Amino acid sequence: MAGKQAKVLTATQISTVLLHLGSTRHAARDRVMFLLSAKAGFRAKEIAMVEWSMVLTATGEVGDVIHLEDRATKRSSGRSVPMNKELRSALVDLHGKGIRGADHPVIFSERGIGMTPNTVVAWFSRLYQRLGFLGCSSHSGRRTFVTTAAKKVAMAGGSLRDVQQLVGHASLAMTARYIEGDSDAKRKLVNLI
Repeated sequence: MAGKQAKVLTATQISTVLLHLGSTRHAARDRVMFLLSAKAGFRAKEIAMVEWSMVLTATGEVGDVIHLEDRATKRSSGRSVPMNKELRSALVDLHGKGIRGADHPVIFSERGIGMTPNTVVAWFSRLYQRLGFLGCSSHSGRRTFVTTAAKKVAMAGGSLRDVQQLVGHASLAMTARYIEGDSDAKRKLVNLI
């Protein structure tokens, strides 16, 4: 896929992925892994590097915000990302299955150790290939998150700057490259003018 952007997932594709992941060997982990991409906009590295200490409150419960530390992000640009309700619920479920400690990775391999970013990329590749989603990659969830957030940010009273900060882009221009246009929305917009 060199030179091409990962495809944005449709709502039907997201539902299909979640239904499929419910039947996998590590369903709770797999669900969190996918939702970190599609509902938090995380990169493969961020998915691999997120630890329970970044998710849990001081009392050891899953919080409402993920505090990505500098070491877990691109260009050491840590950020705090409010949690989507579906993602939080999946994290609560995974946390209930037991963890080794606050410094333990949220996403782990079958041997119980953290995954590398390349392993996360390969996991997404196998997932989308299994489901027949052509053009999708580990970045598809991130592009889906950015595109959806950009479409809905005005409803929340925000701006594209909020989307930029949520995904940790250095510039609005980079965020804009992630947003997929919508022909129907363009027609509706023109008719509003």
